[in-house]
Amino acid sequence: MAIARGYAATDADQPLVPFTFERREPNADDVVISIQYCGVCHSDIHTVRNEWKNAVYPIVPGHEIVGVVSAVGSNVTKFKVGDKVGVGCFVDSCVGCATRDLDNEHYLPGLVQTYNSVDADGKTPTQGGYSDQIVVKEGYVLSIPDNLPLDASAPLLCAGITLYSPLRHWQAGPGKKIAIVGMGGLGHMGVKLANAMGVHVTVLSQSLSKKDDGLKLGAKEYYATSDSETFEKLAGTFDLIICTVGVAIDWNAYLGLLKVNGTMVVVGAPEDMVPVHAFSLIPGRKSLAGSMIGSIKETQEMLDFCGKHNIVSEIEKINIQDINEAYERVLKSDVRYRFVIDIASLNA
Repeated sequence: MAIARGYAATDADQPLVPFTFERREPNADDVVISIQYCGVCHSDIHTVRNEWKNAVYPIVPGHEIVGVVSAVGSNVTKFKVGDKVGVGCFVDSCVGCATRDLDNEHYLPGLVQTYNSVDADGKTPTQGGYSDQIVVKEGYVLSIPDNLPLDASAPLLCAGITLYSPLRHWQAGPGKKIAIVGMGGLGHMGVKLANAMGVHVTVLSQSLSKKDDGLKLGAKEYYATSDSETFEKLAGTFDLIICTVGVAIDWNAYLGLLKVNGTMVVVGAPEDMVPVHAFSLIPGRKSLAGSMIGSIKETQEMLDFCGKHNIVSEIEKINIQDINEAYERVLKSDVRYRFVIDIASLNA
């Protein structure tokens, strides 16, 4: 087994600290990746602080991983040493299933998450991208387009696909009006992707503090939800609303912004129950739905789309020694718009 170095959480109330651990021995179907950058997702914070009550310590977080192939197994055909690659939120799926639905593998039992999970051997803990290397099955490695910079591509592996998947599923395109709730790490990717799809994009944010950014990134309109007149003015406007925030909102008020047959999709993860009145849905045949990342096939499609349209995340690069401070800044919404760890800083 190879020795890897990274940063890990050892308990819910402790800061991340330097950590040395073993990666599993590569098999014939595996790709070994030298990690160069890893995005910081709010899910990392939820997990290491055990806010979802499923943490198994120690945890090396990180599922927005990009780097370069350093070795391949004898059966690997899609990748070679030196290729630019990425790894997203899962590294195996439907282990032991008789059949696999490759379009919906991320919703099936047996999903092996990139960290805080158990690998296909049933015993090795998976550890994420806040580290210098990772071993992944070929089928879960993604190709990064040559024209995209690796550092700003990292957040595409979670934030990007989290927005791309519902946009594609609900058929975003010319003639559609879509609202993105929240202008953060997820929301700003939604604006970029929807704009590239030819959609009329509106941002709904608590304030107008990021309005200039939103319009620059492709939004056609930008409204403050703290202004009560916003909901009156925009009633019945949108075909699709994608909610990226992880805090409580007035769900019924937002559902009132949908057209007949409109859908509101939840991709943020609020801790509290979602209270919705039946009559926010029945008149107008409206829907409230959820969406979670995307399949490997769809994630590669998203990366290729981003390559075609030169779409990457707006990032702030940090050294790994600053990760605990970065977490606090994420919680204060003090980042525009995604932290990305420079893994080379492990050697500092």
